[in-house]
Amino acid sequence: MSLDSENFTIDLRRLRLLREVERRGTVAATAAALHLTPSAVSQQLAGLARELDVPLLERVGRGVRLTGQARVLLTHADAVSAQLEKARADLVAFDAGTVGEVRIGSLASTIAALVGPAMRRLRHDRPGLRLLVRERDAVAAVAGLDAGDLDVVVAVDHPGGPRRDDARYDRVDLLTDVLDVLLPGEHPLAGRDALALRELAEEEWIAAAGDDACTQITVAACATAGFAPDVRHHTLEYDALAALVAAGAGVALVPRMAHPLRPSGLRVIPLTGPSPARSIYAATRAGRGADAPTAAVLEELRRVAAERPDATP
Repeated sequence: MSLDSENFTIDLRRLRLLREVERRGTVAATAAALHLTPSAVSQQLAGLARELDVPLLERVGRGVRLTGQARVLLTHADAVSAQLEKARADLVAFDAGTVGEVRIGSLASTIAALVGPAMRRLRHDRPGLRLLVRERDAVAAVAGLDAGDLDVVVAVDHPGGPRRDDARYDRVDLLTDVLDVLLPGEHPLAGRDALALRELAEEEWIAAAGDDACTQITVAACATAGFAPDVRHHTLEYDALAALVAAGAGVALVPRMAHPLRPSGLRVIPLTGPSPARSIYAATRAGRGADAPTAAVLEELRRVAAERPDATP
């Protein structure tokens, strides 16, 4: 088929394969991510190249890279994908968002603070709208959105995450979640009304894993204050982190959205100057926000976030 043929068409499944190869760098990695064989991926991409009569991949060491023609093709593929999502949304919008199913991926803390309260309201106002919630960290949530396994994600900005101007997503900023210092009640600084982060430079610290968004914010804030935190303990759950702080194992920065924390004997103290914070947002695939059930979920999340007493726009 030539490019000027009246029957010119493109298999969107093969375009998605091409996008994955661009993202992952090798056919083998693409095959593993999509649960296919490398041979199947190669055959599909070779078929697409034959259909279009243009080269799509070229070898670079052990990997591959996209040709100029392939990058031009993917620029249009993003627009086509967004338009298809809008077509899907137009069909679903007939029901005005009163029925349907929306799959949400969210951090545990944002499930408790935002998704749960939004679900409660929607179950009352739109009983025919079904929400399915999956706990996911920010990286896994965006990956699930890309794969079509999730319709909405509630995530935190993180290195390597989607930019605000990424055309593949529709984004709704919800709130800025400020981080405060968490100290054991008997700590010498526990009686203070505010602290400068540099006053904790000699402390032992507690944080999540190194690739966790809050840990990255903590490390960056400490670096700005002139030191690298001595992280001795790692935990993903804020109540577990609080239990370690209460036990005197170290200090930590904890987002206000994580409160209340269950262990007693803790002191939460704001920082002086500009406070480190995490940016909480909701996102869908581009065009999906016009889907009435999805739009209803996004609007309810926005309302819940705006009503929180600790919300910083």
